[in-house]
Amino acid sequence: MEKVLRMIVAMHVRLTDATDAAKDRGATATEYAVLVAFIALAIIIAVTLFGTDLSAWFNSLAAKLHS
Repeated sequence: MEKVLRMIVAMHVRLTDATDAAKDRGATATEYAVLVAFIALAIIIAVTLFGTDLSAWFNSLAAKLHS
């Protein structure tokens, strides 16, 4: 009887570990999606704030190279 109980406990532990691993995979994908969204937002904000100044700088650099 003790061997049967050990086998049941071992199976329960393996199934619980497999379920936890599946939960971690889903959480990781969600975390990556949030991270990508924040990076995209940071790029949009940076381009919006510095786009005009950066464009003017490149235009002045191009003018210096052509003269």
